[in-house]
Amino acid sequence: MKVDSTQSSPTPATTISVVLVEDDPSLRDILSGWIHEADRFCFLGAFPDTESATAQMPQLRPDVAIVDINLPGLSGIECVRTLKPRIPSTQFVMLTVYEDSNHIFDALAAGATGYLIKTTPREALITALLEVHGGGSPMSSTIARKVVQSLQHAKPAGKPTDELSKRENEVLALLAQGYLYKEIADTMGIGLQTVNTYIRRIYEKLHVHSRGQAVAIYANLPHPKAQQGVP
Repeated sequence: MKVDSTQSSPTPATTISVVLVEDDPSLRDILSGWIHEADRFCFLGAFPDTESATAQMPQLRPDVAIVDINLPGLSGIECVRTLKPRIPSTQFVMLTVYEDSNHIFDALAAGATGYLIKTTPREALITALLEVHGGGSPMSSTIARKVVQSLQHAKPAGKPTDELSKRENEVLALLAQGYLYKEIADTMGIGLQTVNTYIRRIYEKLHVHSRGQAVAIYANLPHPKAQQGVP
């Protein structure tokens, strides 16, 4: 199946490329229009289901992918779980009507970096896309509250994070709180390059390839086998 939207003309390197996976035609048109009209964004196209997205998105290699969680056939979570190992540099933002903990953490553990509800207004959505591209983990306020509550009740003993150094655990804790990389550097009084080094080591030790998966482990949540095969 072909992408159902035309690709934008060549844009500067600072432009953020975006792909949308959404089965509702009307919502797909609305979101596509928002991204087309926003500064700094290049809309590469939209897919109506997981099957077409997984077949073509690896060739597009977008900076950010917005994925509906409730797709026909394979779910949006399966879409992210399949694509994240193939295009690890792409940041996945879930767009959904679901606010229950199971869907939230399944999506994060699959490799999603952000989680927004479908009632998110235009400006908030554009801001979230900028944030996720800058290293953040945007979440709607109700979603963020559920994540914080789960982190507060996480069991501290016997976790994979025991293998991390004290400083690596400090970095991971800040990642779990949604800090941007630069904010972590400022908070810990270290350079941005050092933060990147810590995060690379964290991913290697935990055998993950995204912030969402690392946070899921930090919160002692179920972590799927999607991490297998990661270098």
